[in-house]
Formats: sequence, C-alpha cells, structure tokens
Amino acid sequence: QVRLVESGGGSVEAGGSLSLTCEARGAEWASSCMGWFRQAPGKEREAVAAIYKGYQGVGESYYGDSVKGRFTITRDSEGNVVNLQMFRLQPEDKAMYYCVADPTACGVWYAQGFTLPADFRHWGQGTQVTVSS
Repeated sequence: QVRLVESGGGSVEAGGSLSLTCEARGAEWASSCMGWFRQAPGKEREAVAAIYKGYQGVGESYYGDSVKGRFTITRDSEGNVVNLQMFRLQPEDKAMYYCVADPTACGVWYAQGFTLPADFRHWGQGTQVTVSS
C-alpha cells in the first residue's frame, strides 16, 4: 500500500503563488503515477495535474484545462516526491487539494485525454488552498 503525505497550501491573494508537496511512502510500484485533484465546496473533484515516474523520476506530465500554463508539476529523481507549483492563483482555485497515486492512471489520462477520481486508487488527506480576491 501507499501512504501519501501532503504539505504546503495555505492562503494567498489573487495573483499570488503557492506550492504543494506530496511524498509517497510504501510500495513504489503503486505510485508510478502521482498527481493532484481538487474539490471546491459544492463542486465535483477536478483533476489538476499528474506526472509519471519515468527515468530518474522525470516522466510525462498532464494538466487539467483550468490550470494549464499556470501550474507546474515536478517529481524528484527518486520519484517519491511530487511538487505542484501554482502561479497566478485566482479565487476559483480555492479548494481542498488531494494528492493521488496509482500504477496506471497516467496511462489512462494519456489515452483518453482526461482522468477521473476513480482512476486513482490512493488518496491523501487533503490540504486547503485559499485565494482571496
């Protein structure tokens, strides 16, 4: 099994930046694909970004349409830690952000161009991001 430990988040004014970090602890094979979902009050969970563990932890990355060009996901060389850098944050980015992991979910995103919460087996507890206008 995989345990996902999240850190970062917090509050920022619109236009500001924040960073989230997630460490996967446990079976490495189960966290080949790692990323982030978010959920705002009253809304469904939305895929933010994901990255595959390639050679030396650098693999293909994927982004939700609403964050393309503003968010960047990276992974350390060992592949156990992912970082989500969020730039030009807007009030609509306010949500609970969840770290996710799965052996095959990145392949699903690549194949169909999107991903759903059910594609990821492992979820963190979530960390809050608040953006004030």
